[in-house]
Amino acid sequence: QVQLVESGGGLVQAGGSLRLSCAASGRTGSSYALGWFRQAPGKEREFVAAISRGGGYTLYAEPVKGRFTISRDNAENTVYLQMNSLKPEDTAVYYCAANPSAYNSNNYIHWGQGTQVTVSS
Repeated sequence: QVQLVESGGGLVQAGGSLRLSCAASGRTGSSYALGWFRQAPGKEREFVAAISRGGGYTLYAEPVKGRFTISRDNAENTVYLQMNSLKPEDTAVYYCAANPSAYNSNNYIHWGQGTQVTVSS
């Protein structure tokens, strides 16, 4: 079992930056690929980024490519999402999730509670 706790959300102006963190406890380390998802009001949850167990491979959704960077520190059991050049359409609740399968598969079985990101225009 893995417990995931996100932090770092907040209110930022368009063009600004935020860094989200997700601390994992329980069976962690390199046991899971990790990903970030988001859900905006009235919309379905969507994939944002994923990183492989060792951190050597990453995957991004098209809307965030070139602006967001996912990374992980297995020694600290933490995954990060650096978000730059934020846009109002990035406003959403951001969730981290753990995947026991390959980083580019959709087998996320553990989820955090989410952190709110609001980007003002």
